[in-house]
Amino acid sequence: MKRIAVLTSGGDAPGMNAAIRAVTRTAISMGAEVFGVQLGYQGLIDGIIIPLGARDVAGIIQRGGTMLGSARCDEFKTAQGQREAIRNLHQHGIEGIVVIGGNGSQTGANALAKQGFPVVGVASTIDNDLYGSDITIGVDTALNIVLEAIDRLKVTASSHQRAFMIEVMGRNCGYLALMAGIAGGAETIVIPEYEVEPEYVAKDIARAYEKGKQHAIIIVAEGAKNNTQVLETYFAEHKEELGFSIRTTILGHVQRGGTPSASDRILASRLGSEAAKALLGGNHGVLIGMIKNELVSTPLEVVVEEKKELDRSWFEMAEMLDR
Repeated sequence: MKRIAVLTSGGDAPGMNAAIRAVTRTAISMGAEVFGVQLGYQGLIDGIIIPLGARDVAGIIQRGGTMLGSARCDEFKTAQGQREAIRNLHQHGIEGIVVIGGNGSQTGANALAKQGFPVVGVASTIDNDLYGSDITIGVDTALNIVLEAIDRLKVTASSHQRAFMIEVMGRNCGYLALMAGIAGGAETIVIPEYEVEPEYVAKDIARAYEKGKQHAIIIVAEGAKNNTQVLETYFAEHKEELGFSIRTTILGHVQRGGTPSASDRILASRLGSEAAKALLGGNHGVLIGMIKNELVSTPLEVVVEEKKELDRSWFEMAEMLDR
């Protein structure tokens, strides 16, 4: 294999550029030519493919987002779209591809693999919901962004003796919310995996008030059944019982931005380099991830079929610590 491509797909994650850099430079050092696909799978269908040299990926390791761009692409979900993508790869003489992204991206990678095209995935999503890796590119940076927001909101919450409800991203995975809640000393954490009812959350807030606390922090995962909208409605109906007045902050896409942390740069470099080596070495149809601090490859068909479980012991610890 002498020519490979790399693309980033789905939601951007801090550290993607470090992974692009690692794929490119590792492959070049092994004697291969590298091409970048712009705008994810949409760019693959449209044939937006550019050569990447070692200098082309210089100075990007500290940048958030992705230099190649990303886009959602419904057309790629069809057999016709996949055939068009493979046709464009063949026209450029490309023999294999590295796909950097999360669940949707690796579902697309698996589709290519099923068509017989060599592909290796790299685990990258701030949600940390991808099977085959304990931690994914972007999680550490996003977590630190959330933590900084919590620390800042605590200051104003204490000044006004308020409770702040903070919604964080993660789709249907509560990892980011749970870890932010533990690290930020939240009174209550609401996540999809272990749902708590509004009454329980209200009791936690009231207990904090009765203990004489100057503030209360509630961390809510966006995918929770009892999300911020549900809780706001409940709190409005029971405001006399809470003690604190409630304010809501939805962090949204700010969690994806910013300079990638050292941890994310190192993780991305390790995963990207290993992905290039796997692809050029003939180990394709797999996702490169990190399990127990070891680089591992997991078949893509397993990655897209299995659900990553959240360790309940973390949630139980959080409940003990918020007393």
